[in-house]
Amino acid sequence: MAARAIGSVTLSFGLVSIPVKVYSSGLTDKSISFNMLERETGARVKQQYVSSVSGDVVPRSEMVKGYEFSKGQYVIFSGDELKSFEQEANKSVQIKEFVPLASVDPIHFEKAYYVGPDKGADRPYALLRAAMTETGRGAVAKYAARGKQYLVLLRPFEDGMVMQQMRYVDEIRGIDDIPLGESGDVDGAELKLAVQLVEQIANEDFDGAQYVDEVRDRVLAAIQAKVEGQEITAEPTEEPKAKIIDLMDALRASVAASTPGETTKASASKRKSAKRATKKKSDSKRKAAEG
Repeated sequence: MAARAIGSVTLSFGLVSIPVKVYSSGLTDKSISFNMLERETGARVKQQYVSSVSGDVVPRSEMVKGYEFSKGQYVIFSGDELKSFEQEANKSVQIKEFVPLASVDPIHFEKAYYVGPDKGADRPYALLRAAMTETGRGAVAKYAARGKQYLVLLRPFEDGMVMQQMRYVDEIRGIDDIPLGESGDVDGAELKLAVQLVEQIANEDFDGAQYVDEVRDRVLAAIQAKVEGQEITAEPTEEPKAKIIDLMDALRASVAASTPGETTKASASKRKSAKRATKKKSDSKRKAAEG
């Protein structure tokens, strides 16, 4: 079934305008949500807003929005004031520049949308996609929707294009904020083994179809069992105990475990040694009997 567009916009750069349709790249939300119920009656419970001073329930008609600029101190904004801050939607995606795709780290990426040509825009759409593919570049652009201004990256994807919603730089935490430890020196022998391990389980292409959400599948199976009236029991699992091991030993063990050929050779060698020992013992017994 053909996907349904969630919106129409125009890609603009220079004097070029390309009308396109925007589609969600995801299927329906597959996350599993639970409702809060009253234990005795099974009735759903409703959320209420309560005053932190009086403890009384506050109806929505008596609520206003405020920004906490200091601990316990707020400035209040009316609905009209908040509305005035919103960016007016103009359905135009303004391309600001074309940059090498390799220069944009995925840490900037948020949601992804498919972009397809609108009526009469097949050729310019295909031309823009081909030009970005040929140059290895993507288009950095801005557009306004739902009162907000978004930063996006348009990039070729298979036979079409993707519009990747991005975080602004000041929305990304710097890696300098993360404690990375002090011992960052890499030993040559360790690196060689680590590279060998990486290469043993490496693939040229990513195949996402081989990965499934096992937790979601378990929850769905449990829900179905509950619906069918089955009792569900879960065996207690023991928390794995942390064990400090030598890095080189761990790498060697991992490499050996990932190399079936070497494991087979080692097993064959052990079997040969055992056979030789058995044969030698048998020969000794026979000579003793003959003597």
